[in-house]
Amino acid sequence: MARKVAIIGAGISGLLACKYTLSKGYHPVVFEAQSSIGGVWTETFETTKLQTPKPFYQFSDFPWPASVPEVFPDHHQVLEYVGSYARYFNLLQHIRFNSKVVSICYEGPSDEEMQVWALWGGTGEPFSSKGKWNVTVQDTISTVSNEVYQVDFVIICVGRFSGNPNIPEFPVGKGPEVFQGKVMHSMDYASMDRASTKDLIKGKYITVVGLQKSALDIAMECSSANGVDHPCTVVYRTKHWNVANYQPWGVSIAFIYLNRFSELSIHKPREGFLLSLLATLLSPVRWGLSKFVESYIRWKLGLAKFGMVPDHSFLQELSSCLVSTVPEDFYNRVEKGSIRLKKAASFSFCKEGILIGGENELLKTDIVILATGFGGVEKLKNIFVSPTFQDFIAGSTDRTVPLYRECIHPRIPQLAIIGFSETLTNLHTSEIRCRWLAELLDGTFKLPNIKEMEEDVAEWDKYMKRYSDKYYRRSCIGAIHIWYNDQLCKDMGWSPRRKKGFIAELFEPYGPTDYAHP
Repeated sequence: MARKVAIIGAGISGLLACKYTLSKGYHPVVFEAQSSIGGVWTETFETTKLQTPKPFYQFSDFPWPASVPEVFPDHHQVLEYVGSYARYFNLLQHIRFNSKVVSICYEGPSDEEMQVWALWGGTGEPFSSKGKWNVTVQDTISTVSNEVYQVDFVIICVGRFSGNPNIPEFPVGKGPEVFQGKVMHSMDYASMDRASTKDLIKGKYITVVGLQKSALDIAMECSSANGVDHPCTVVYRTKHWNVANYQPWGVSIAFIYLNRFSELSIHKPREGFLLSLLATLLSPVRWGLSKFVESYIRWKLGLAKFGMVPDHSFLQELSSCLVSTVPEDFYNRVEKGSIRLKKAASFSFCKEGILIGGENELLKTDIVILATGFGGVEKLKNIFVSPTFQDFIAGSTDRTVPLYRECIHPRIPQLAIIGFSETLTNLHTSEIRCRWLAELLDGTFKLPNIKEMEEDVAEWDKYMKRYSDKYYRRSCIGAIHIWYNDQLCKDMGWSPRRKKGFIAELFEPYGPTDYAHP
């Protein structure tokens, strides 16, 4: 009898997990809380476009159609592309829409028994006759009682950019409760239809908190609606190397950072003595590449004029997966006054607006929109019933989420997490992870013992702290995604070398089509 696999979420990762588990003969059931596929792409801003150049954001066996010539398709085009993929591979029949997974509970060996395991799941196998997962599902459009499904394996694909907004904490008497205006998170703004957002922001003084993509997009929408009469204020804590385009000084950034030569200049987890020595010797190259990109961004956007030159390197931005594109005309609007930029280490609310930390000046505001990101770790943690598993997932606050190959927790059996760790090309990375997982489920290879996996996780933790600095909890592998893919390829028995010839292997960018075939 075919094993039952529960997949939580029908975003990009969930669809890929469904496709590749089906290819191995398993029976996947995808639980999706919304009424459609697409994950974060289903609720976004009208102006949102793909952040990654199209050739690097595609399924390896399903190219973009010729009817989409844009390098950065808009969110409608992305949704249509994802929908076409799901229809082409007959994935929709395996999805249960409006089905929110409330919790998952492991039924099997006790915590005490699992604590002494030397191998994942006790045997090192992905399935066990002694263990099952009970998945509790709530129907989001009816009042029927929750249903419980028992499955052999669970794949969590809930992502980290939805569902659990990060809301800043404030001292008593200085939070939103004292503000007479409206406070909302960017998630709530994105869920509104276009007409409602227009009505909300028209003729209002709006403050947007944050400086990542959501904040910039919202500021642009507010600026378009209100102009200089009611300027939008962007309050931010850290300056970022947001890019104007991906062609610094006419050179594709893929040739700068998405090839093996670039990765040779970066110290990688478990690289060995020779590669470590080479990375040290090539440190001037590492520095030079970063400065090359920084100089272009400074010139193209005129960052110095606006006091927006970051204190950290572009490489750190890249290694933290924080690179995003600046909307066209953004800094022109800053110059004209319809968008104002305000750096603040902290802020607090008062009746008529907000007070910037260290200043007595009131920033009069009608609406505050918090583009402050999401609590991805908390969202993962809260799925589990077991406090032990919750602690395993949350890990320590001074370490990354401890996932082997960024997919498997060594001490949680019969479960994988896809799409939590970030890269610059998330679709491509989720696909190779799902292929790796399908081969693991099918017995193509076995995982190392728990101790070895935890040692490997610790090495990747060191890497992330070294290059991502305070953003290490994002678990970003963007600057060494080829090295990461090499590890997965070796596990699956594939050749990690995907190019033809030494020069091509060293200098050509790596993308999804390089991994189309084993």
